[in-house]
Amino acid sequence: MRIARFTAGEGVMFGVVEGPPGEEFVAAVAGHPFGTVQFTGERHPLADVRLVAPILPSKVIAIGKNYADHAREMGGEPPAEPVIFSKPSTSVIGPGEGIVYPGKLTERVDFEGELAVVIGRLCREVPVERATEVIFGYTCANDVTARDLQKKDGQWTRAKGFDTFCPLGPWIQTDLDPSDLAITTTVNGEIRQSARTSQLLHDIPALISYVTAVMTLIPGDVILTGTPAGVGPLGVGDEVGVGIEGIGTLSNRVVSRD
Repeated sequence: MRIARFTAGEGVMFGVVEGPPGEEFVAAVAGHPFGTVQFTGERHPLADVRLVAPILPSKVIAIGKNYADHAREMGGEPPAEPVIFSKPSTSVIGPGEGIVYPGKLTERVDFEGELAVVIGRLCREVPVERATEVIFGYTCANDVTARDLQKKDGQWTRAKGFDTFCPLGPWIQTDLDPSDLAITTTVNGEIRQSARTSQLLHDIPALISYVTAVMTLIPGDVILTGTPAGVGPLGVGDEVGVGIEGIGTLSNRVVSRD
């Protein structure tokens, strides 16, 4: 099931995306989709609605250096344990929204395509073997990073935390085996990253168990599972797309802050 948040002129609502490619529509659902989905009977052609971020998390927990090749391209060896950091909820935007390049503060903004996990239940100290019970679904993410600030600061809060630096979308796929999915990032149609989620150093159950040993997660919270090798810079006007097998493609254009 593909759960989307969208606007059709009268506020933002949740819906289920259905139909074959080219004939898709969004069937609106009442309230929040966590739990039993109740359809309202309202339907809109997908082409006639504006998709927004599929979820507004209280927090985004991200995993650094979770693909071996990416760890090495960043100048180090793969870490023995997950490296966790956070992005503020104010960094979240949806498909089609602009990634704002803060040119007065940074000279290099990078893309990082990732698989994102959306949490569906209040949880803490989740055993690995029960991790799938707390997952609502999966979406595409772009962990946009001011690379020069990341290196300058030593810690990553400023580099990762700018407004618009966490695109999510286009929707949440609730029926998916995430263990071996193709993930591809393109810039202006050119492939820059290509990998499979089977290459994750720490898989999704391990990540959920590790993160929830530290903090409580609530419904709607998001875990970014890490980016593969091939990260690189973006410029104003670039169109960046993160495509994940079984989900879809998240596309955003880079715009100037000035």
